Amino acid sequence: MSNIIAYVVLILAVILGTAANGFAKGANGFTLFIPSILTALTIIGCMFALSIVMKTIPVGITYASFAGLCIIATTIVGVYRFNQMPDLYTLIGLTLIVSGVLIVNLLGKTN
Repeated sequence: MSNIIAYVVLILAVILGTAANGFAKGANGFTLFIPSILTALTIIGCMFALSIVMKTIPVGITYASFAGLCIIATTIVGVYRFNQMPDLYTLIGLTLIVSGVLIVNLLGKTN
């Protein structure tokens, strides 16, 4: 698989991981059946997608990219869906996470 396809699948994993986080919030501690099932299904899909990506991209880079992007995406979902506004220090931290993901992917060795 080419790196481009691997990164497309990684974005799919981020979307599924972010959806899982949103569904988990809505599952109310896994007391609501449908959001709980949706959480489980999206987590399974997310892990499957990550396992495909790891065939091409090293595990450390894959997971660092996934985690960083998922944190950013989940924060955005929190703002729009749950009205959770980050403060200045959170925004600084998120900026550092984005910087770290870019450094890992653009400057780090992939072998």
